[in-house]
Amino acid sequence: MSENRYNTIIVGGGMAGLTSAAYLSRAGQKVLLIEKNAECGGLVNSFTRDGFQFDAGVRALEDAGIIFTMLKDLNIQLEVVNSPVSLGIENEILHIENRESLIKYRELLVKFYPESQGDIDKVLRNIRKIMKHMDVLYGIENPMFIDIKRDREFVFKKLLPWLPKFIFTVGKINRMNMPVEEYLQNIVKNPSLRDIISQHFFKNTPAFFALSYFSLYLDYFYPKGGVGKLPEALKTKISEYGGEIKTETKIIEVTADKCLLRDDKNITYRYDNLIWAADLKTLYNITATEGLLPRTRTNFEETKTRFLKNRGGDSVYSLFLEVDEPLESFRKIAHGHFFYTPYRTGLGGTHREELNHLLSNFKKYNKEQILSWLDKFTKLNTYEISIPGLKDAALTPPGKTGLIISILAEYDLFNEIQKAGWLDEFVAELENRVLNVLSNTVYPMLKDKTIARFSFTPLSIENRVGSSEGAITGWSFQKSMPVINKLQNADRSVQTPVPSIFQAGQWVYSPAGVPMAILTGKLAADKVLKQAGKTKSS
Repeated sequence: MSENRYNTIIVGGGMAGLTSAAYLSRAGQKVLLIEKNAECGGLVNSFTRDGFQFDAGVRALEDAGIIFTMLKDLNIQLEVVNSPVSLGIENEILHIENRESLIKYRELLVKFYPESQGDIDKVLRNIRKIMKHMDVLYGIENPMFIDIKRDREFVFKKLLPWLPKFIFTVGKINRMNMPVEEYLQNIVKNPSLRDIISQHFFKNTPAFFALSYFSLYLDYFYPKGGVGKLPEALKTKISEYGGEIKTETKIIEVTADKCLLRDDKNITYRYDNLIWAADLKTLYNITATEGLLPRTRTNFEETKTRFLKNRGGDSVYSLFLEVDEPLESFRKIAHGHFFYTPYRTGLGGTHREELNHLLSNFKKYNKEQILSWLDKFTKLNTYEISIPGLKDAALTPPGKTGLIISILAEYDLFNEIQKAGWLDEFVAELENRVLNVLSNTVYPMLKDKTIARFSFTPLSIENRVGSSEGAITGWSFQKSMPVINKLQNADRSVQTPVPSIFQAGQWVYSPAGVPMAILTGKLAADKVLKQAGKTKSS
């Protein structure tokens, strides 16, 4: 066995791991970032097929006062464009341009649900309040990426005036932590209207987080060349600072008392500190704690039990299309980031009660019954549609268009069907239905102009990213979250029961997202540097 020694080893080359590695290598530490895939980025990734470039994870990025501040602090130049959003119901499409688009959004909803005008006004009043809270929340550059000891102007002109507003706003946010479904049920009587507003959110998404979507739509941006340009830029910066990156390497064992890792090629690595920026269930399953203090071992086992009895949140099914139709045909219909609901009815119980019954009694359902359920699921759903070429025309061959069509998907359904032995058939049926729904409604050209197609399922996400249950935003939302879920406590989210092991990424804070993954990566790096400073002084 060969062995390597580092100040800090980071496992997981997603946005959290890349951020930690960049800051620690800049600070002069001997750093190794280990990623199991051939490329870094995790769910922020782009790839090319047949001359079409697609995004494998997120379709656009929101700054949230974090991303641009981090890029500036690390002196990274990233060319970006705005990523405007369109919303559509049946044949009515709204292009969101600014805050005044809320008025048109109201008109859109009233047109389809005229009897619910009063309830629509209540929802929009709440959205406006939340937008004001978001203005405060992301009103300044995140101070975690500012050297406040040197930048006194930032401290006195921005940070200190902002802090009281932030504390007040956090209190407001915490009072809107109930699931969005429950929140809307209290103010919206029409179940179809509730669905249209909320069915594209993850199950039990906190109301504040869900209803902040209008602010997020206005904040979306897209890196020229695809979302994968962001992790590429960080990877380059890590190399500039002297950090090492090792891809296609999977860590299979952590020996905590010896600060030792072992990979799938039987190579071992010693660390002073470890940042685990990957799936947390994996960390707790492969870590040996013999030799640690009894209290540390007990805390570790209690935390492990808590994590293992919880599960990841909703996953996503994505259909990728290569279409022999110019970008202009699609530009006339909607922006390159488009949330579209083909029918005003909404999903109703299709994706909750009916699906739960199906999964609880899976062996009693035959293929025809499952496909009948799939008919409703695809017809009544809300689709997130991304067209990279409408954001950057260089990402698609001349005269052609690439589309990414996504819907929320239940990991357990795909898993059960795989075990039943007909996953490929099910995916083909799903592809056909999605194509039929969209070609019969908003994009008729898809019927005859689609030249190639392929899919990513929740199982694909689990296999590629190593994310439990194929989750894309960490833990399933529930009353008792297994991790920190309040902003004022975010600093504690990166700690584990083992003093030399820290954690970062989508699994350590809820609700998760790219900005939060970056923030936890920075917080973990800061903890490591603080600990290293204490060790030196002692």
